[in-house]
Amino acid sequence: MSPLRGITLKILSVCVFVAMASIIKATSDSIPPGQAVFFRSLFAIPVIGVWLAMRGELHTGLTTRNPMGHVWRGLVGTSAMGLGFAGLGLLPLPEVTAIGYAAPILVVIFAAMFLGEQVRLFRLSMVALGMAGVLVVLSPRLQLDPAAADTRETLGAVLVLLSAVCAALAQVFVRKLVQTETVSAIVFYFSITATVLSLLTLPWGWTLPEPQVLALLICAGLLGGVGQILLTSSYRHADASLIAPFEYASMILSIAVGYTVFGEVPGAATLAGGAMVVTAGILIIWRERQLGIERARQRKAGPSQP
Repeated sequence: MSPLRGITLKILSVCVFVAMASIIKATSDSIPPGQAVFFRSLFAIPVIGVWLAMRGELHTGLTTRNPMGHVWRGLVGTSAMGLGFAGLGLLPLPEVTAIGYAAPILVVIFAAMFLGEQVRLFRLSMVALGMAGVLVVLSPRLQLDPAAADTRETLGAVLVLLSAVCAALAQVFVRKLVQTETVSAIVFYFSITATVLSLLTLPWGWTLPEPQVLALLICAGLLGGVGQILLTSSYRHADASLIAPFEYASMILSIAVGYTVFGEVPGAATLAGGAMVVTAGILIIWRERQLGIERARQRKAGPSQP
């Protein structure tokens, strides 16, 4: 265990994923979301394959006991990716990032519903705070007066929120998959499944990209593979409860990239709501860490008790 190395890898993964999202946003005017998913998934496969081979885990990455579990995870994960990519073309990058933070909050709800995990009052309170923050971010886009809100941005807000729901469901599937599958297999088969599923959107507006756009799409796929490797590696070096809060560094990066590259200035609702969601997420992680320490202390003290 090397906490500093784990934190460094996590922050690097966040930087890479923000760069990937920025590229997808930059190409969104000419490339439909389904085609973007195809390039993001296809060109991540060789990166992941080389990484698994270097670690001597290529055979492990190709072995599965639950192929249908990977299919279901792929369906919801690919839906999350496609919806998120569509939202990137309609909303400012910081706003997409803030709404996307709903996913880990929703995981708490879905884990209780589908996995039977116990949710106590503290976590429920933080879920309520987080969802209130999401509503604050969404509020300028979902006004009752149709003339007061931009139709494209309203659609974008809905798409990104649906993406967060699908991403949360994907995490629930992953929690079930890890009971029988290795992380290598989960990562590898998701890229395969997403590539195949994205081809189903071929009849709906795929275009022949310009050389510069093609290069950007390939770069997005390579970055996606590198980001996944960095993220997976970070959890090998430190506890999840220590690393997870650094995910929220993506808000700072998104604001910086949105302003410097796309000329986007986040509104007060985005900043206030994003802060509420980040606070809720960090407090949930902190509470889970405290409970984990307490459980470990009880297990250690257990054998010495009469």
